[in-house]
Amino acid sequence: MRAVHLLALGAGMAAAAPAIANEDLMKQINNPAQQVLQTVDYANTRYSKLDQINAGNVKNLQVAWTFSTGVLRGHEGSPLVVGNMMYVHTPFPNIVYALDLDQEGKIAWKYEPKQDPSVIPVMCCDTVNRGLAYADGAILLHQADTTLVSLDAKTGKVNWSVVNGDPKKGETNTATVLPVKDKVIVGISGGEFGVNCHVTAYDLKSGKKVWRGHSQGPDADMIMDPEKTTSLGKPVGKDSSLKTWEGDQWKTGGGCTWGWFSYDPKLDLMYYGSGNPSTWNPKQRPGDNKWSMTIWARNPDTGMTKWVYQMTPHDEWDYDGINEMILTDQKVGDKERPLLTHFDRNGFGYTLDRATGELLVAEKYDPVVNWATKVDMDKGSKTYGRPLVVSKYSTEQNGEDVNSKGICPAALGSKDQQPAAYSPKTQLFYVPTNHVCMDYEPFKVSYTPGQPYVGATLSMYPAPNSHGGMGNFIAWDGVNGKIKWSNPEQFSVWSGALATAGDVVFYGTLEGYLKAVDSKSGKELYKFKTPSGIIGNVMTYQHKGKQFVGVLSGVGGWAGIGLAAGLTDPNAGLGAVGGYAALSNYTNLGGQLTVFALPN
Repeated sequence: MRAVHLLALGAGMAAAAPAIANEDLMKQINNPAQQVLQTVDYANTRYSKLDQINAGNVKNLQVAWTFSTGVLRGHEGSPLVVGNMMYVHTPFPNIVYALDLDQEGKIAWKYEPKQDPSVIPVMCCDTVNRGLAYADGAILLHQADTTLVSLDAKTGKVNWSVVNGDPKKGETNTATVLPVKDKVIVGISGGEFGVNCHVTAYDLKSGKKVWRGHSQGPDADMIMDPEKTTSLGKPVGKDSSLKTWEGDQWKTGGGCTWGWFSYDPKLDLMYYGSGNPSTWNPKQRPGDNKWSMTIWARNPDTGMTKWVYQMTPHDEWDYDGINEMILTDQKVGDKERPLLTHFDRNGFGYTLDRATGELLVAEKYDPVVNWATKVDMDKGSKTYGRPLVVSKYSTEQNGEDVNSKGICPAALGSKDQQPAAYSPKTQLFYVPTNHVCMDYEPFKVSYTPGQPYVGATLSMYPAPNSHGGMGNFIAWDGVNGKIKWSNPEQFSVWSGALATAGDVVFYGTLEGYLKAVDSKSGKELYKFKTPSGIIGNVMTYQHKGKQFVGVLSGVGGWAGIGLAAGLTDPNAGLGAVGGYAALSNYTNLGGQLTVFALPN
């Protein structure tokens, strides 16, 4: 029955005509005066062509204006600017403000959803939201309670809303969405609650569900063709996921999709990563646990999977694979290739051919990474494409109720969701990183819907024998897999980077500094301390001929969960509270947008 179902599904997809490209949205994305997506563009480069603020004058930046969001907890993502309007979002309860830039930021409208606060304790690592998207005159918001809402951009009136998941089962949302053609693509959170995760496409005009592809399970559930979907150049084969789980464990398998989406209009493929398998105790889920911890390439019209690549088979460390996929066209050898670069939580920076899924580069982007010696790049090897795990740091091999010490990186990874940027001028990636290691003790846990399904105790600390801090901001050569320069930071860099045509790269720090550095050398050119720690993503826009830079401050997220939620137990926050205890000496809670400009 399953094979028949998949064939029928495939036939239906083949018959469906591809949707017409959303020309208006493409036009809006290509206008550097605005920012209509959290990722700046479909390629996730977080690069702006604006150059009024440049390496020569950025030292003169001043605060132009500020706006309080009225909400505490962690402020991730960034505002959008469409025409003369700015759209600002908050963490739970996910308020949306429309600010009229022609009237000094006057509030044109405000949307405040009524959500059940019982969703808060189900959210893994703070009540963050990574922001809004714009398409076809609508502002798109995916709320914490998984309600997807389309708002009229002019009035704030609700066009439609649809529920994407069930918080009672542990399904929540922290991510932004991807509008592409006539659809909006959304993911789901809940890996720490044993959710069977997925991506879903809804009709942009009506909110009607079009397709849903799971991260694990039967081929039909994943929308995978056993013969045509490939991994490392070979067909995945029938039941590629089911064969790697014991019994029905895939039904509580995690593989969540709370990261970033990118899209290549030429190849007509969307890209994203799936997260950790559930539970965090690897002994309880034998096998590779496919397709958790995987880079996915899907057709956005049908959901059909073109290729997959699993970075961390049988994850033993919670190295969620959800970080952004940055799409570039660069020369590899003497040939121009369509590339995808991904900085995984596991500490490896990957470069793949995004058309075929061929693995080109897999190198450590923090030298302290020790859980694996390398990724096997020998195509003739049985372990091709797999990390070669070091027994000492294997929580599987060490066993339940054994504390494996000194694992680098910690579960929050060498980089978490905080997005990197890419400059076509330097052909370098600018990566906010964590320089953190951990002790990890797995224990047996039973599954109850809506209850935590973690099964491990963690402690985190700065990488030993290093600069003493917990972060670095680095420039990375993705073709050669090498760090070009690295700036040490006292705490993890939990803010998204922004690269600009003015040869400046911006990022924020957990203490609250907005920093500007030279894109070629990494030299610090400017810094300003905002009222709270920055875990938001720096953005830029132009209004009435003048360039502005904006950033949300509001400490929180996984790294700042101790401050955000008032936690003091060092093992709380899945081990982050103890690791970042000193943060309270440098900053405090607060939600504020700070906008900078050069003096007139």
